[in-house]
Amino acid sequence: MRKVVRTIRRPEDLQPLLMLLRGRSKYPYTVNVIDGKERRSLAQNRLQRQWLNDAEAQGDQTSEEYRGFCKLHFGIAILKSESDDFAQDYDENIKPLPYETKLKLMMEPFSLPITSKMSVKGKTKYLDAIWQHFAGLGIQLTDPAMMGIADCWKRCGQ
Repeated sequence: MRKVVRTIRRPEDLQPLLMLLRGRSKYPYTVNVIDGKERRSLAQNRLQRQWLNDAEAQGDQTSEEYRGFCKLHFGIAILKSESDDFAQDYDENIKPLPYETKLKLMMEPFSLPITSKMSVKGKTKYLDAIWQHFAGLGIQLTDPAMMGIADCWKRCGQ
């Protein structure tokens, strides 16, 4: 099954989408329309990975361990605020587990999807939380401008 995602930002974006749909010859297929922007941006993902690598280089954990920590401590609350279904499922199934188990579930090989389910705005809040946390620990994170994505986590969430 091939997934096609198109973001319609202005009326002119509709025509190419309509042409794509008219050109399909395989039936049946399903079309989903979701209000708002696409989920998190690629620039946000790159920035998050860079910051976790920065933390690994200066801290006492691997980037994967920091990723698990951030998902559990920042990501869960943000995703719960975006999705009542997620909040209910998390509270019923994951919240009662011991802390160490929850932390392991955030990392490979399990890696429960948290940030991948966030909206762009949610991912912006998540990056803000990461920045504040690591800055508070004295860890210097790469300036997004050095990656060619100045103020990415702010701009991407607008």
